[in-house]
Amino acid sequence: MSLAGFLPSLAAALDKPGFNWKYLVLGFSATKFAFESYLSYRQYQVLKRTTPPKTLEGAIDQETFTKTQTYGRAKAEFGFVSSVYSSIIDTAVILADVLPKFWNVAGSLVSLYAPARFSGVVTQSVTFFLGYNILSTLISLPVSIYSTFVLEEKFGFNKQTPSLFASDLIKGQILTAVIGGPLIAAFLKIVDYFGANFFYYLWVFAFVFQLFMVTVYPIVIEPLFNKVTPMKESQVKTEVENLAAKLKFPLREVYQIDGSKRSAHSNAYFYGLPWAKRIVIYDTLLEKFEPIEIVAVLAHELGHWSLSHTTQFLLINQAYIFSLFVAFSVFIKNQSLYQSFGFGSQMPVMIGFILFGDILTPLNSLLQYSMSVLSRKFEYQADAFAVKLNYAEDLCNALIKLHIQNLSTMDADWLYSSYHYSHPILPERLSALGWKSAKKEE
Repeated sequence: MSLAGFLPSLAAALDKPGFNWKYLVLGFSATKFAFESYLSYRQYQVLKRTTPPKTLEGAIDQETFTKTQTYGRAKAEFGFVSSVYSSIIDTAVILADVLPKFWNVAGSLVSLYAPARFSGVVTQSVTFFLGYNILSTLISLPVSIYSTFVLEEKFGFNKQTPSLFASDLIKGQILTAVIGGPLIAAFLKIVDYFGANFFYYLWVFAFVFQLFMVTVYPIVIEPLFNKVTPMKESQVKTEVENLAAKLKFPLREVYQIDGSKRSAHSNAYFYGLPWAKRIVIYDTLLEKFEPIEIVAVLAHELGHWSLSHTTQFLLINQAYIFSLFVAFSVFIKNQSLYQSFGFGSQMPVMIGFILFGDILTPLNSLLQYSMSVLSRKFEYQADAFAVKLNYAEDLCNALIKLHIQNLSTMDADWLYSSYHYSHPILPERLSALGWKSAKKEE
């Protein structure tokens, strides 16, 4: 059977009058919460350990490990509270039929204030999206404030002022309106115009939009939040450029970003279209690391490019997006789904996409695990790539410094890390790199 014949048959089979999709979604959410809470409990027991893993002997002193464990427990405790808070809100939204009520409010606002030629489902959907985003932001605001000004502040990572925090929040909402509004409108227009085969065209549109954002983000959006400047001539820049030339990496420019005005955490990354890449290095990395260590970190990052990891992730992402749109076509006119969530005879496409996302909870959890496994495999390969370039010792030193500076987790429960971590933990990476401490050599 062809796709054109299979999808309508599947859609009809899944549209069961009276079926309670609401309870199914609640069941998925509760199961996910219980499973992730169990994983967090397992990890919390590991975070109670008082001695570092033997692999880190000679690399991490007791005081640093104790502080790392304390930071990890504080984040875990806060994470559990915030997940309970989110679960309560999400459950209340479903049980109280907030979505249909908010949808009707959006419709009333459009009827009252929008010009006649702009009234309709598209305008109502955009209004719903923007209003609901503001509401969600306000609901999550206490969590963000506590995380930034209490938790991160306590451990010396927060560098934001309340005014900068507020400024970022406002800019974020404006960008959501400027980008999200037209995006939602285009999404709905494509679905409406192309009918049953909309998923082909929606996929192409999504891909083009991603390319657009890759191009526009560093030029227009990033400067709204951070100062990104071309790096001045220095040993770091020269060695990075030499490394890029050696690997035939299409480097356009090396930039420095003032990440220190928000956080003491360090990072470095590259971005851009296939023929024009840019490397960005945080000022916190430049201040606290030796030039050779920074180059070693970038050797690892460029290893991802050289080994086609970024391309593979791109292809996987595109396959997922296409599959997502195809699967959505099965639910887009599922009356039992809309009715179960209090929409009666209304079947707004945007709402359908939101509800469809809730139904995908088990699949997304499985995909998260699968992508974490693949990502960790790629991390090992990128480390091995840096080793072949003779950066093994410098990369080990850089990783140790990064973990100390960021108080990153240095020990983890295997099941928790398998599900949550996209990177191997420090002892695993050092073992794979063949690292030996000075203490062990003695």
